[in-house]
Amino acid sequence: MVGRTDDERIDLLRAALAIARAEYPDLRLEPYIARIDSLGRRVCSQVSDYGDANATIAAINRVLFDQEHFRGNREHYYDPRNSFLNEVLDRKLGIPISLSIVYLEVAKRAGLPLFGVGMPGHFLLKHYDPEGRQVLIDVYDRGAIVSSGECQNKLDEIYLGHLDLRPEFLVAVSKRQILTRMLNNLKNIYASSRNFRKALLIVDMVLAIYPRSPEDVKQRAMLRYSLDDWRGAVDDLDDYLKMSPDASDADEIRETALSIRRGLARLN
Repeated sequence: MVGRTDDERIDLLRAALAIARAEYPDLRLEPYIARIDSLGRRVCSQVSDYGDANATIAAINRVLFDQEHFRGNREHYYDPRNSFLNEVLDRKLGIPISLSIVYLEVAKRAGLPLFGVGMPGHFLLKHYDPEGRQVLIDVYDRGAIVSSGECQNKLDEIYLGHLDLRPEFLVAVSKRQILTRMLNNLKNIYASSRNFRKALLIVDMVLAIYPRSPEDVKQRAMLRYSLDDWRGAVDDLDDYLKMSPDASDADEIRETALSIRRGLARLN
């Protein structure tokens, strides 16, 4: 899906659609890519000056929200289908990050470069105006332009006033980070419903993007253990200790690995 590809060469749309193969292994990507292409052409047909970012944003908003009726799934926010881009395109329902990928890819086809913004708890997009100032777009709010004050209001809503907006919250994120955030959303949904098999599949995808992520290796170990894959769990715990020998939980992890090995020995 991503492998060792340089970030700027990653096909974000194709990679995001490929995530859905965790649920739909026979999914054909091309019809959905063609649908995004068609939306992009419709936006282009409504823009006379491609140098006018505001006009392009207005055209995208008309096509996606007024004509196609894309919207946030506020009633069933944690439905995993909100994170599968084929379902988002079919149902026209999503969460901030999946709707933002649709918006970003349509904008790209209309000649407007946008960047993902991984604000805690709420994903945004942004572009830069001719003076180099960032313009923030909340796709979950029908493509509204939002101020830093409104971003703070969103953080207050999510974190009950315990998190102040910091400049780094509005920094553009890489394509790898966008894909990983999508995967982490799915992982948390599956783990909370104790669907460990699907959670494991998602963690495998995260590790395909960041193979040297100690926390994900440790989490995969726990998932494998829950699924009675004790040998796989031990291998992951050993890898975690090699990656993070001085981790605060290193002694606990060593004890856990030793306990699993003793259990395996009793089975032989």
